[in-house]
Amino acid sequence: MTLIAVVEIEHPDLALGPTIRNLPEASIQVVPNSGTDPDTGMFFFMVEHEDDDFEAVEASFDRDPTVEEWTRIADDATTHIYRLQHTSDTKLLTPQATKVGGFTLEAKSTSHGWRIRLQLPDREAISDLWDYCREEDISFELTQMYQQEGISLDGKPLTEPQRTTLLTAYERGYFDEPRGTSHKEIAELLGISPTAVGGRIRRGTARLIEMVLAEDIEGK
Repeated sequence: MTLIAVVEIEHPDLALGPTIRNLPEASIQVVPNSGTDPDTGMFFFMVEHEDDDFEAVEASFDRDPTVEEWTRIADDATTHIYRLQHTSDTKLLTPQATKVGGFTLEAKSTSHGWRIRLQLPDREAISDLWDYCREEDISFELTQMYQQEGISLDGKPLTEPQRTTLLTAYERGYFDEPRGTSHKEIAELLGISPTAVGGRIRRGTARLIEMVLAEDIEGK
């Protein structure tokens, strides 16, 4: 079992914090870097803009005090990828996650900061990250936490077959009253057995309940 935590953090000096606040119409996501050298100081970001105004994005990079230098390395009409080096005063959560034995699975910008999905060894690691953020005056909100069976590089609670089966069941009225479809009909659509459909629905539903409601159950 692995522990997945989704946190939202805010601080004026977080990576690209000024750009995120100044350009709410831009969506920024960290690109996982295959490099293993921790001393490069280079980070990769994928940027989408509602109006495709990447001149505004790059002008914001020039003014952003968390950006030492930047280079556009790939682009198309709607998405650009940039390599950035941050200034020494930039606040980063990723190195702290590494120190407590975890790593970042996904990081996306919110209206004022970052929403980060982390894989961590235990609850103590979450507590350590919270302590670090409190010391650095970084707003830290734990929005989700759940256990995941096995190892996944995206940290999502459902397997793709479970997700597909649950969505198909929902769209076909399986959860309606009266029920609008059956395991057999879903199986025919997906090309699997009715037994497999039942298993995916059962395990997928259990995982979603654990993810959303487990903390409430533990608190009773």
